[in-house]
Amino acid sequence: MRWAACIEYDGSGYHGWQSQPHAASVQDTLETALSRLADAPIRTVCSGRTDAGVHAQGQIVHFDTQAVRRQRAWLLGTNRYLPDDIAVQWVEPVDESFHARFGAVAREYRYWILDRTAPSALWRNRAYHSHVRLDAEAMHAAAQQLVGYHDFSAFRAAACQAKTPWRDLQAISVVRHGDWLRLDVRANAFLHHMVRNIVGSLLPIGRGQHDDQWLADRLAEGDRTQAGMTAPAQGLSLRRVHYPPRFVLPQPALERHGW
Repeated sequence: MRWAACIEYDGSGYHGWQSQPHAASVQDTLETALSRLADAPIRTVCSGRTDAGVHAQGQIVHFDTQAVRRQRAWLLGTNRYLPDDIAVQWVEPVDESFHARFGAVAREYRYWILDRTAPSALWRNRAYHSHVRLDAEAMHAAAQQLVGYHDFSAFRAAACQAKTPWRDLQAISVVRHGDWLRLDVRANAFLHHMVRNIVGSLLPIGRGQHDDQWLADRLAEGDRTQAGMTAPAQGLSLRRVHYPPRFVLPQPALERHGW
C-alpha cells in the first residue's frame, strides 16, 4: 500500500534531506522512525531534496509498505519515534500512481530576512540578518524580471545535477512586515541553490547598488559568477508542494493559518 505524508522539520541540525553515510539527514531519521513503527524497512521518496540548514513546513513524501497500520497510528506512532525537530503533519493513503517527486506540478519556497541593526536570538536559525535597511519595493519590482520560463543558469549552483537549467518561475514576491522581509517564490521546479542565489542577487538591489536592469542582464547572460552571493540556508523553507487535482491532499498545517 502507498501512503503520502507531509513532513515539517527544522533543518538546523541536519546535512539536508538526502540520506548520507556519515552525516545526519532528515531522510534517515524519518525512515528509521517509520521502519520502527512498521517493524520492517521503509524507504521514502520526497518532493524535493533540501540543503543543509534549510527547513520545511510542507515537504511531501510517499512510501510503500505491506505493514497494516491505521492512518492515525502512522501519524502518532511515527512522531513518537522522531526527535523534536521533525514532525509528521498528516498521513494519507494514496493511489499507487502518486509520486511525491515526479508527480509534483509546482513547489513554493519562502525566505525570511531581518533587516534591523540588532539580530534576533530566537530567529537566528530562521532568517538572514541584514544590518542594512533594504528597499523591499525595489527588490519586488526587480524580481518580476524572473517570472516566466527562463534559463536560470545565473542562479544555478556549480554542483547542480539537473539535466536542464530551464525552469518556469510562476510567481515571486517580496513583502515587508515591520523589520522583516518575506520572499515567496513558486516554480514548477528549482535548480540547486536557485532560491538562495536569487535572494543573494536581490540583496544588492535592496541596498541601492543595482537596478532592475542589472538583474535582467544577469538572467540573460547566464553567468553564475556575475550574479549575487548564495544567501545563507537558514532563511529558507519549503512551504508547499502542488499536485494534480485528482490527488486530494491536505494543506500544510501552517499554511492553513497563513503563517
